Amino acid sequence: AHRSLLCPPLTCLWSILDSEAIYKAALQQTQTRRMRSHLKQYTFLVASQAQRRLGRSISDASKMTLVSFKAHGRDFPRGVRAFSVGATSTEKEPVTVVIEPASTKPEPSVLDNDMTPRQIVDYLNKHIVGQQEAKRAIAIAMRNRWRRMKLQPPLRDEVIPKNILMIGPTGVGKTEVARRLAKLSGAPFVKVEATKYTEVGFHGKDVDTIIKDLVEVAITLQRNKMREQLKAEVQAAVENRILDILAGDAAQSSTRESFRSLLREGSLDDRTIEVDLPVNSGQKGGSSDGKGGIQLGDFIVKMGDGLGIGGPKTQTKRLKIGAARPLLEEAEAERLINAESVEREALKNAEENGVVFIDEIDKIVDTNSYGADASAEGVQRDLLPLIEGCSISTKHGNVKTDHMLFVCSGAFHSCKPSDMLAELQGRLPIRVELKPLTENDMYLILTVPESNLIRQQIALLSTEGMEVTFSDDAVREIARVAAEINSTIENIGARRLHTVLERIMDEVSFTADDFAGGKNFQVTPAYVRERVSPMLVKSDLSKYIL
Repeated sequence: AHRSLLCPPLTCLWSILDSEAIYKAALQQTQTRRMRSHLKQYTFLVASQAQRRLGRSISDASKMTLVSFKAHGRDFPRGVRAFSVGATSTEKEPVTVVIEPASTKPEPSVLDNDMTPRQIVDYLNKHIVGQQEAKRAIAIAMRNRWRRMKLQPPLRDEVIPKNILMIGPTGVGKTEVARRLAKLSGAPFVKVEATKYTEVGFHGKDVDTIIKDLVEVAITLQRNKMREQLKAEVQAAVENRILDILAGDAAQSSTRESFRSLLREGSLDDRTIEVDLPVNSGQKGGSSDGKGGIQLGDFIVKMGDGLGIGGPKTQTKRLKIGAARPLLEEAEAERLINAESVEREALKNAEENGVVFIDEIDKIVDTNSYGADASAEGVQRDLLPLIEGCSISTKHGNVKTDHMLFVCSGAFHSCKPSDMLAELQGRLPIRVELKPLTENDMYLILTVPESNLIRQQIALLSTEGMEVTFSDDAVREIARVAAEINSTIENIGARRLHTVLERIMDEVSFTADDFAGGKNFQVTPAYVRERVSPMLVKSDLSKYIL
């Protein structure tokens, strides 16, 4: 009965939408005397593209298909989006619309990286020369974590990771393996130095800080993941907010669309606007006191916010649109992200997929002292429950370390792995020895990796308009000199290449502007020997100095 009061275009609209909520809202408006008297004078503009997109869901259709009521120069209702079409439909027969349920995408796995061991080794080969045993051990350990997540819960809880101990001299790639592993794995990863920690009860950091740092990394990863998922929604909200500032709330749709096109083109980035931004929006989560707690200042601020006495939470700033957009996106993302959900998923990710790399573990092995050392054997004792599996209390909640992977490394120059506590040795069952680098390994380091030192030098000097080339004999001479210095002075591994190459390119880098304009400079074996000869002479004399 009420539909007979409406004009044919609106009747067609109700048939298309078939939405009870929209129908009731419009019906309440048509029940007034004023709406009935002017109903035939209203113009109903319906988006033709909405009819093609109605099959998704009623909620999407109600957002996309909106009606603009225009009467006496006013828009009604407020906030309705207007569309224009060439002609309105006059059919009275209802249009059948099939509403399909919204498709739900499966949640991504907590561990995004599902590379096979062979693929992991191939990736590491692009950046690290040699050390195949260490690469295989790391690849198998990472793949076993993925395999464990495929098991059923009763058996999954019983499978524990096999922790790794890497032994080798300095400069052979132990730290580089950890650095590349951090980029490769989508899991929370933290690298620490064993010498930073002391025994519980002494001044310094406890080993529990390792897990607390890992939790912070996991929260950052989870927050970034959720920001990426909300990226499109955040950008749309910020764009509409900027358009409200530029055009105003009462602006016509054509005006807003004109500003929108200019905004997307970047033509308005230099225009200054006033925006309301949260105070200290970049300091989320509060700072730490080094032991996982919250500092007193952050606690007072949180208490003030909870009691409503923290003062204004936003401040007005005059910024250019180009500078205001990332700040507005940051504030909008923080508003949409649920902090509790982030912490809950981050804690679960840290417990199931966390990787801890402890470097310089040989420095906490002291075989010469006769008493207890707070930074040596005491740290080993504190590491025992951490690696075996325990519960660590953090400001975000308790975290279990039972299924975290621990990778330890050390040079063991002045001690042996057997000098560690027997309990700690048993908690590192996989032992990998990294071999010292030879002259051929030095040559491969200079040529095989994608971002090798030779390529870096050529790219840096190309910014000056200078072309530098290294002959193959010159590269082999650099490798020979580095290996010789390592054998005569001190073996520091691949780090010696940095010293030798910087000495060779010192004069060229200082006078690079003289070669501007595309001039070529050839590095030859004779030039290499000329530049490094003082280093070789000093190495011969150093053995006679008392």
